[in-house]
Amino acid sequence: MSSSELLITVLPGDGIGPEVMTPCLQILEKLERQVGGFSLRFEHHEAGAGLFQRTGTAISDETLKRAEAADAVLFGAMGLPDVRYPDGREIQPQLDLREAFDLFAGVRPVKTYPGLRLPLADNRAQQIDFVLVRESTEGLFSSRNDENHREGAAEDTLLVTREASRRVFQFAFDLARHRKEKGHPGKVTLVDKANVLGSMAYFRKLFVELASENTDLQTDCSYVDAMALTLIRNPWANDVLVTENMFGDILSDAGAALMGGMGFAPSADIGEKQAVFQPCHGTAPDIAGSGRANPTAMFLSGAMMLDWLGETRGIRALTEAGEILTQAVENAFAGDGLHPYETGGRSGLEKITGRVLDSLP
Repeated sequence: MSSSELLITVLPGDGIGPEVMTPCLQILEKLERQVGGFSLRFEHHEAGAGLFQRTGTAISDETLKRAEAADAVLFGAMGLPDVRYPDGREIQPQLDLREAFDLFAGVRPVKTYPGLRLPLADNRAQQIDFVLVRESTEGLFSSRNDENHREGAAEDTLLVTREASRRVFQFAFDLARHRKEKGHPGKVTLVDKANVLGSMAYFRKLFVELASENTDLQTDCSYVDAMALTLIRNPWANDVLVTENMFGDILSDAGAALMGGMGFAPSADIGEKQAVFQPCHGTAPDIAGSGRANPTAMFLSGAMMLDWLGETRGIRALTEAGEILTQAVENAFAGDGLHPYETGGRSGLEKITGRVLDSLP
């Protein structure tokens, strides 16, 4: 392949995953034709709860190999509530991908758009724009595959290491610096529980240590319970948040609520070499096949993929395409009458997709 031809591993998954993936690929193909300067080759593979039901494997070794060889992974949604491992855990191949490729930075943008029905009445809620960065390789998730049951008890280990903490902190600092160039405050807030847990006190120590090497940025620290309050009372005060794995998992859903629901929340899991892009929502089997799914988070995840590929491959056309797609989503909702089911409206998959396609130049 030429340097501008990029291989994308596509994992549609279960439930509404394939439903939101199809129009996302349609939009990406249209952008490829309109913008030019790059070529996307999509390679589809099966993974998820459906595959597990048939084969006993949620994601095959061959699929992992193909994903590793690809320039990026575009992921729909995987898992079903009634399909579980023997110990009761759900099928979640996205965690397998994070661990296999050391995807240490979970990036969860929280941004509101004009025209949306938002849960906060304050007018400032229309200008929410921050990013939560979640350390995704250790923390409380680090022992998820361990035998942690004994008679009458079960336990999990919260792991914090110097190496993993410093690299996600530096990622957050670099992100804040990039956002500062675009007019944001240039502030990084650590979210922890350092007043109770020794592991979190160490986490904070490492953050303060590295902050002293990034003095062009503002930094502060917040306990996770205080941040939960901030996300409801004045979320517009945030710029870049960085936190432990479990705390990030919880707070990112709260961030999605600020946007109007999980159907608006995109994400990226980024490592040194690979990256996976997926909507934050689950498979929503209760609405699968009904046409009610909101594909916005999938579209925005696609835009994040284009932006990351443009930056890491040095192809300006990809960055431009990502910006066009993001703006098209914003323009689609700025007009009157586009309200997904999750915000009390009746705009489904087809209408939202059509409006975004029409908003492309």
